[in-house]
Amino acid sequence: MTLDPHTLLAILGMAVATYATRIAGLALAGRLDLSPRAQAAFDAIPPAVLIAVIAPSALATGWAETAAAAVAAVAATRLPLLGVVAIGVAAVVGLRALI
Repeated sequence: MTLDPHTLLAILGMAVATYATRIAGLALAGRLDLSPRAQAAFDAIPPAVLIAVIAPSALATGWAETAAAAVAAVAATRLPLLGVVAIGVAAVVGLRALI
């Protein structure tokens, strides 16, 4: 198997751009002076991103996945992102076993 140098360069470039975007967001977020309302909106971003990622599979698959997505959506209102992912995975495994 060989790897084309242009492909490798493109992959590395995309990795650097992704990492730079994440680091810039973290660095800039700490410097913002947000009102309570803006802070609440800022805190809602991670659950919103999670729902945006799982919504297509929830709508394009079976009942177990749809129900697990609903469980994850409810969990996203109160739990940190890692907990929501764990609950979503557990829910889909459990529901697939039942259905």
